[in-house]
Parts: sequence; structure tokens; C-alpha cells
Amino acid sequence: MLVLGIETSCDETAAAVVDEAGTIRSSVVSSQVDVHARYGGVVPELASRAHLALLPPVVGDALHGAGLGAEPGRAPVDVVAATVGPGLVGALLVGSSLAKGLAMAWEVPFVGVNHLEGHCFAALLDHLELRWPVVVVLVSGGHTMLLAMDGPGRYRLLGQTLDDAAGEAFDKVARFLGLGYPGGPAIERTAKAGDPTAFAFPRALLDQGFDLSFSGLKTAVVRAVRARPDASDADVAASFQQAVVDVLVAKGLRAAEAVGASGICLAGGVAANGALRAAFADACAAKGLALAVPSRAMCTDNAAMVAAAGAWQLTHLGPSPLDQPAEPGAGLPLERVLARA
Repeated sequence: MLVLGIETSCDETAAAVVDEAGTIRSSVVSSQVDVHARYGGVVPELASRAHLALLPPVVGDALHGAGLGAEPGRAPVDVVAATVGPGLVGALLVGSSLAKGLAMAWEVPFVGVNHLEGHCFAALLDHLELRWPVVVVLVSGGHTMLLAMDGPGRYRLLGQTLDDAAGEAFDKVARFLGLGYPGGPAIERTAKAGDPTAFAFPRALLDQGFDLSFSGLKTAVVRAVRARPDASDADVAASFQQAVVDVLVAKGLRAAEAVGASGICLAGGVAANGALRAAFADACAAKGLALAVPSRAMCTDNAAMVAAAGAWQLTHLGPSPLDQPAEPGAGLPLERVLARA
């Protein structure tokens, strides 16, 4: 079974072909960073227009890269999967509409995929040897949550951010410091020259349950810089980054112990952060836990993860209706399996 995945939830236009064994036959991502950088963040209308222009050639490149071409009377793939939420509504409509059109034209099933579940499957593409359960630390620009994953498609929500997502905090701090967009890579680059102990930034809720909070940390950074305008950007970035890392590692380890997990999976765009990856590697090694970290290409938004989640969903739950709506809100749940532990 070959699955064409399409991802357009935010500012990455992506298409990929993945087979039922999880082998990535092709993965193409066209970034819109240059389009949005001048505004310091994603402009939804511009993102939608860019997806309209970029998606057809990106899909063509993905099919070509997988060695698939148009043959009369034969569909190049067996399934078309697309992200239907959460995300920007206009961007989601571009990708899901094209996916539905291709599914109709090729007479193959369409599967609407939850973007968050896609991130959970990203780790599986690189780590097929996982033993269940594992704890997924999902950290991105729009979401930060801890999940107990009892197997593919089986999740329990342990905790989530009560305010800003970790990636959102990175973007806001980077914008305040004038480091540019996207904020995650900018903070990481700047922090390499800084002292992570220069500022004693707060670690909110560090010893309290599994929920997280980053809004106060962001405010603490603003106050510290205003109080010390001559402070080094590198020291501020390093201290801020270390505070985020400390909280995520502590919460992840506590969650793994609570559910008897064999290991921890990192997922989402912030999982590409080198300091976070290194800290989890050291902590998991010390605790005897396995660590599944996707390649950096699989951490950020991509369509291979959508195709992988779509393959599982079709096999276990069947296709989605062609009137499946786009669900932009952050509240789109993994309804069939996601329950608070």
C-alpha cells in the first residue's frame, strides 16, 4: 500500500509517499520562511496563497521522487491522506481540498489526519523497535503536551500547557530580542555563545503534576532585559532555553515513571532543538530509558508523518468521508482514543 500524504497546516507545503511498512519513498517540503520572516510570524492569508501556488508542484515532485507516474487507468497511490487540523483554516482547506480531489479522480480512499497524531507517528518512522508504552513529549509552535502512547493510535493525555506552547515562547522571546524568525533556530544559534546560568529564570510548575506553563517565563525574560538593557542576548537566550529544557525533561521523566514507560519519544518542531535533544539523551541514559528522537527533518512539519498516520488510520478505522471538514481550532482532539489519564 502506497500513501500520498499532504501537509499544509501552517507555513510548510509538504507532500510525501510512504508505504505500509513505514518506508519513506519520498518527502518534499517547501518552506515559506522567507515569505513570513519580514512580519515576524506566519500571516495566514499569505500562507494560504503560497500553498495554492506551491502544492501542485510539490505533490508532483513527491510522486516523481517515489518513482510514480501517471499511467492511464491506474492510480499512482492507494490512499491520499491530508492534515485536516489543527492549523490555519485557509491553509488546511488548500491541502485537504486537493487531497480529496485527487482521491476522487484516482478512485482511492481519502483519510483526514490529525496533525498532532502525525507528529506522534514521526518518531515511529525512525524508530520501529519501540516497546510500549512510551511517553511522547510533543513540543511545537502551537502545542505542548505529554502523552502516554500505548501503541500506534492509542494515546492518553497526561498534561499540556496551560498558556503558551514552548515553540510559541521561543518565537516571542526571539522577536523581543530582535533575533528574527523562526524563533526556535534563532534562539538556539544565539544561545551557543551564552551562559545558561546567567539569569535565574523561573521553571513554572516544575514539581507539580504534568501540566506546563511558559507564559511567566516569557514575561520574566522581558522584565530581565528591561532591567538590564546591557545584558548579552546570548546569555538571555541561553538562560531562557535552559529553563524550557529543564521543565520539559523533568516533566517527561516524571511522566515516564508514572506510566511505567519503556522510553520517551520527542515530537514536534521544538524537538529539533539540540540542547533539548542532548538533555533528554543524558537524562534517559541515566534512568535506563530508551529515547526515540526523530531526525530533524521529521520533527518539523512534513507529509511523511501524515502519510504514516493515514496508513494506520485506514487499516484500523477505514477512510474518511469526503465531506470531512477542516478543523482549525487547537481543541481538535484525538477523539477516538485520547483521554486524560
